[in-house]
Amino acid sequence: MTLFGTAGIRGPIEDVSPSLALAVGQAAGEAGETFVVGRDGRETGPALAAAMEAGLESAGADVRRLGRVPTPALAFASRGRRGVMLTASHNPPEDNGIKLFADGVEYDGDAERTIDDRVASDESRLARWDEWGDSEGLAVLDRYRSAVEGYVHEQFGERARGGESPSSGPLSGLRIAVDCGNGVGALATPQVLERLGATVVAVNASVDGHFPGRESKPTPETLSEFTEFLLDGAFDLGFAHDGDADRLVVLGPDGDVIHEDTVLAAVAAHYTTESDADDPVVVTTPNASARIDERVRAAGGRVERVRLGSLHEGIARERAQGTEGTEIVFAAEPWKHIHTAFGGWIDGVASAAVVAALVVDAGDTEALREPITERPYRKVSVECPDDAKAGVMAALETALPDAFPEASVGTEYGVRLEFPDAAWILVRPSGTEPYVRLYAESDDVETLVASAREVIESAVAEEA
Repeated sequence: MTLFGTAGIRGPIEDVSPSLALAVGQAAGEAGETFVVGRDGRETGPALAAAMEAGLESAGADVRRLGRVPTPALAFASRGRRGVMLTASHNPPEDNGIKLFADGVEYDGDAERTIDDRVASDESRLARWDEWGDSEGLAVLDRYRSAVEGYVHEQFGERARGGESPSSGPLSGLRIAVDCGNGVGALATPQVLERLGATVVAVNASVDGHFPGRESKPTPETLSEFTEFLLDGAFDLGFAHDGDADRLVVLGPDGDVIHEDTVLAAVAAHYTTESDADDPVVVTTPNASARIDERVRAAGGRVERVRLGSLHEGIARERAQGTEGTEIVFAAEPWKHIHTAFGGWIDGVASAAVVAALVVDAGDTEALREPITERPYRKVSVECPDDAKAGVMAALETALPDAFPEASVGTEYGVRLEFPDAAWILVRPSGTEPYVRLYAESDDVETLVASAREVIESAVAEEA
């Protein structure tokens, strides 16, 4: 039995049902433990939260109910205890999900497998009747918002634009539009940015589990109306969240989405530059651009990669393997950032505040992007039967290096080839669909994709 994917448990409510929430709560709960429980704005959230709380309490755990909060606020509240967030993130409204946290960090693979095994065993984990936990409400939103505000002040100091008084905040003079997507980011991001001095206009800012304003996943297509709004409003930049505000999309004043790897590179370069560690490290994923490596190396750091959905495991690995001078200054995969000096969780609210401060420092979004080399990028799906994926990937570990002998090769998380001119390709199997994914970035990306695709299709033909 495998309940967990790359971001907790997620799926249609017929699968992520109250009975499953009850079972997961009983599997996760332990006598003497305290869990904070939060949810996003989905219609099915209250019933799932009630079932989760019943499971936890009946296993002996105490519950602190947070109500509707962004996932990063739940993670913030889970420091020193455990936490459960009921969210399907950017999935459609009919879905829901479960994410588990311990001390501000998502459960790792071992902890998730333990829950899997306990749920699969179907054995009662009821505590003695007199050892059941209790529950009470807990308000965390204002403390979380204040913590993000304080972190940005600590990182960037009291500075302002246009000769304003420093007391007006580090984002003073900045005009920002935020598309909250009818998600719970509406409860945190506009407020934090305003506290930091920005002028903020929020759209789709009423929390609504039907996501009436747009689809929960922010993409160039779903953000088309927001793009027009930016163009009409003379904004300095725009932000867009998914349903639970762990994901952040950044848009320029012209309404164009700034590539997620460019945003990642800019933030990574900032943290590397500001670190006084002998060995500053940025952890990212195999599908992330070489532009990140270029900027981090230029700032005196290094980049290490870990499989998708496992940033926290990569952070733990690098800390364990590093020397006394090693510091994990930042960890991110496209759209999702962990600000390690703030906390061990993915935080789209903190990312919005940090990116806004970096725009102030640079002068505007174009100046922020200017040092970053943005090569053409492509993502291609090649059909491959599920039962052939293992054989295809094994074959590609030899076939791709043979086809591109000038490239260095890594095979830990798929097959990644890096070329002397900073071009790269990554080939990995899809975990949910009958495809092999090809990611590529190059000044001549179409030629590179065509050559790599030919090798992949040949391997599929031989194995299928």
